[in-house]
Amino acid sequence: MNHLIHETSPYLLQHAHNPVDWYAWKPEAFERAKREDKPILVSIGYSTCHWCHVMERESFENQSVAEVMNENFICIKVDREERPDVDQIYMEACQIISGGGGWPLNCFLTPDGRPFFAGTYYPPQSAYGRPSWLQVLHNMANAFGEKRQIVEEQADKLTQIIRDADKNYVKNDFSTVLNAPNTEGGADNDFLKNLIPFYSIIFSIICNSVLIVKKVVLVVHPNFLERCAFNFYWIIIFIQKMKNALAHAELSLIKMIQGGIYDQLGGGFARYATDRAWLVPHFEKCCMIML
Repeated sequence: MNHLIHETSPYLLQHAHNPVDWYAWKPEAFERAKREDKPILVSIGYSTCHWCHVMERESFENQSVAEVMNENFICIKVDREERPDVDQIYMEACQIISGGGGWPLNCFLTPDGRPFFAGTYYPPQSAYGRPSWLQVLHNMANAFGEKRQIVEEQADKLTQIIRDADKNYVKNDFSTVLNAPNTEGGADNDFLKNLIPFYSIIFSIICNSVLIVKKVVLVVHPNFLERCAFNFYWIIIFIQKMKNALAHAELSLIKMIQGGIYDQLGGGFARYATDRAWLVPHFEKCCMIML
């Protein structure tokens, strides 16, 4: 039994009896990390996440793995449905580092909460081109202990990139976007126009594959729906009524419906495909995607 036993989140309670000494996202975890000068391991997921359950069964319930985690890290479990703000920050770090994201999201932090490495699911033994979870743990512990300066520099760089991205984030509040001045945090027409070529390149590259294998367009990770890019096009359509943006968005919707991630019987979309051709869905639907 660990610190999660006193929580109310169903996801956190699922981990309350792990041999890992899990904390919730609370000040005492960070206070202990600073006091003992230990790196923090934040593991983020949700109760219906398939790979979250797989990693718990393979690693977090394993006594020897838990001993390595407890000895070298202050371990924090986060329910992304309870703390979407925390999830968003560290998901950005993961996407910057690896170019992709997903859950479980495992992020390694300095004692003051700055990320220096992040990833998603790791198997118990090296497989699928991924290192084992134990290899990741040992590498991160050794890096923090023996290459502290490099870790601190990496954490500083990641933190700055995330802060800069947040300053330029295009909010889904259309009135705010329309009225924003050309200043820090604003999203004026020049800012939006500068993003158009970036997303057009993504569209052009992937669209060539769409016509052959029916991939969904506008993705960063080739198997996952990319809502940020898709939302960007709707913002452009609303503000500037650009025909190209409308064509990109319409073709995206058509290919989503034609692809394997669309449930032809029950309706709705699976969260991702298990193959790069988008033919075989992972049979999991998320309310956030449906909305």
